[in-house]
Formats: sequence, C-alpha cells, structure tokens
Amino acid sequence: MSTPAQVWSYRNLIANLAQRDLKARYKRSLLGWLWSLLNPAANLGIYTLVFGVFLKGSAPGMGDGQHPEGIFALYLFCGLVVWNLFSGTINISISSFQSAGQLLTRTYFPPECPMVAGLANVVLQALIEAGILMFFMIMVTNVAWTAILIIPILALLACFAFGLGLVLAVLNIRYRDVAYLMGILLQVWFYATPIVYALDPIQGPARRVIEANPMTAFVYAMRQVAYSLDTPTLTNWAVMFTSAAVSLVGGWIIFGRLAPRVIEEL
Repeated sequence: MSTPAQVWSYRNLIANLAQRDLKARYKRSLLGWLWSLLNPAANLGIYTLVFGVFLKGSAPGMGDGQHPEGIFALYLFCGLVVWNLFSGTINISISSFQSAGQLLTRTYFPPECPMVAGLANVVLQALIEAGILMFFMIMVTNVAWTAILIIPILALLACFAFGLGLVLAVLNIRYRDVAYLMGILLQVWFYATPIVYALDPIQGPARRVIEANPMTAFVYAMRQVAYSLDTPTLTNWAVMFTSAAVSLVGGWIIFGRLAPRVIEEL
C-alpha cells in the first residue's frame, strides 16, 4: 500500500498527468476552457428553469437581509458547486485508474497517482465554479467573511469523494458494471440531496433519510457560508470531518490492498 508521502514524491508525475488530461479534454475544441464555464452555466440554467420557474421552487432569504424572498438561482448554484465536485471526483477516479493501465504495467509508480491528478483537475473546476458563485454574490451584495470557509468545505468534500472514488475505481476493474451502476446511483443520490429543493418542508421518514445522507451536510454548509452568510454548526463540521476522514482512510486502505491484484487486468 502506497503512503501519502510516497505519492507526494511523485508530484511531478501527477502534475504532468493533470496537464495532459486538461489538454486532452479541450483538444480540437473551438471554445476550449470556456467549456469549464459553459457547462455549469447550462446546468444552472436548466435546473433554474425547471425547478425555479416551472415547478415554482423558492429559496429562503439571503443573509444580507436585502433579499427576503431569496434568489433561487444562487441558492441552487451553492448546491451545484458541491455536487459537481462530488460527482466529478467519483467519475474521474474511475476513469483515471482504468485509463492508466498501460502506464502502470510498464513502469512503477504509486497507482494512486493518476487518480490524484484527476482529482486535481476536478478541484480546479470546483474552484472556478466557486469563484463564479462568489462573483454573483458580490454583484447582489450578499457577501461576508464566511466566504473563506468555502475552501475547507470543498477540501473535506474532496477527501470524502476521493475515498469513495478509490474503492469504486478498483472495483470497476474487476466488475465493469460498477461504472454503469454508479451513473444510476449518482442520479438517485442527486435527488436524495437537498440541492434543487429546501429541506425544511420535508417531514417524516423522508427527512430522516435525507438528513442521514452525508452530502446533505456539505450542501447545507456551503449554503450557510455563501448564501446565508453564517457559519455551519459544530455538528455540521463534525459530520463533514468524520465523513471525509472515514471515507479517505478507509478508501485508501482498501485501494492499497486490492490495487496490486487488479493492475494486471487493466
């Protein structure tokens, strides 16, 4: 099992892999990096139209006190930034490990390296989206010092998602159905997380299920610091930290034990 220190010693390789993936992503694309802005903007527009206009979705008042009716698009955007980082990390972890087969069988380096490179690209995208979110928050004068807490929230979320991605990536080599099943599961998980709706109106068993979802804590925290201009509760921090620690440590151990057995199958 590779240690974090061993992976860090290959940071130059990780950087090269990350740059290669970025160049390949926008190769022969007329708009290039603009797609990193257009894709989240398109998703935000579609969800806002469907859930905010057609289904009359509403948002609570903003933290500045000047928008008591709330702005649904920005309320939604807070949740989408969180979700895009989570789902993007899961998907890139699976695809990065699978596509690294030829490199892993030709030369030695920690098998976590391609996945860390993929994670770096997803985190970069998340930071771009968070920057866009804060730009619009500043435009509507809904901003406070709590915005700096976005960084630790995204960091904990990246650890949580990466731990799951490590396990799913190694399982996908043995059972190729995993990637397809995750596509379905992520769709269900998305709607089991209060992203396009508020949690307050939901009661009964459905509310308990949603509250037990770790992603609910991350979405709530993001909305607290960016939308409500408040700090997450200690319980909220504890849930995020525990989810991230258990997922990352557990995922790293499982990946370290199983990866050597499946590399020959890549």
